[in-house]
Amino acid sequence: MTTRGLWLDIGISAVILVLVACAAPLVGPANIQYGRAIAGLSPDHEILFYARLPRVLLSLIAGGTLAVTGVLFQALLRDALADPYTLGISSGAAFGAVLAICFGWRATGSFPAVWTAAFIGSGTALLLVLAISFEGRRLSSFTLLLAGVTINSICVALILFLHNLATVGQSFAIERWLMGGIEAVDYSVIGWLAAAVLPLCLFAFVRARHWNLLAVGEDWAAARGVSSTRLVLTGYLAGSIMTASVTALTGPIGFVGLIVPHALRLRLGADHRVLIPCSFLLGAAFLTVCDTVSRTALAPTEIPVGVITALLGGPFFIWLLRSKRRSLWL
Repeated sequence: MTTRGLWLDIGISAVILVLVACAAPLVGPANIQYGRAIAGLSPDHEILFYARLPRVLLSLIAGGTLAVTGVLFQALLRDALADPYTLGISSGAAFGAVLAICFGWRATGSFPAVWTAAFIGSGTALLLVLAISFEGRRLSSFTLLLAGVTINSICVALILFLHNLATVGQSFAIERWLMGGIEAVDYSVIGWLAAAVLPLCLFAFVRARHWNLLAVGEDWAAARGVSSTRLVLTGYLAGSIMTASVTALTGPIGFVGLIVPHALRLRLGADHRVLIPCSFLLGAAFLTVCDTVSRTALAPTEIPVGVITALLGGPFFIWLLRSKRRSLWL
């Protein structure tokens, strides 16, 4: 791909993101105007800056991050069906959150206990996967996948066990968190999330040429002087930290890291120099649109955004499996 074509695709994706980001805060049961909101007039000011804008910003960051992580894990595992939750990090976060809900842990500072416990749970899962995966000083994507699937299964079993022991109120809270959702949060929390994930997204883009080599194969990367173990380790750490940071705040929101990267791969090709930035931009726009639908479709009742992404991602996943099967037959 030429440099001109690369920047053209990125520019188109950026325009789509800007249009979605500008339009989303205006959509809702109550009509508002930017002019009145900026002038501080009620209720436009409160609706925009305290209800809608924080949700839009959170969905933009979360959607872009999940899409980039999907691209990264698909390159590491060389599997188009991989997503941010393949390697057990999301299940670890879910287990931590369920523990906090079941034991009634209270908030620490400005961060709810569920967020803190979810992040600790994901970090624990990350360390366990790495401890299982390393064979001496070597780390392969195959052993990483096996370890991730194993930890994922264990965490799911523990979640089901705790859910079985939970009270009715706790059971409802657990199910609601596991659906995934975007909520209006403090701007300080959004700033914390941005500081945690945006540098890693930039890191993934800077190393795009290395992911191109790794996507072909570990031996191919090693033959060109690149340490496959170091690539797999840094990619897994970056993707896991991004997934953990987002999941701790939103719960597990599925299919964003699957739909966006694979759809772009069909349209733009497999060059990570364009795939990563376009995935971030369009992943952010996609989740923002899904969240807008979730809060307006049955207003004033809200549909968890994880349900919306699953309703879109389920049929896409089936189509992806069928298309992959047809490619094997040909």
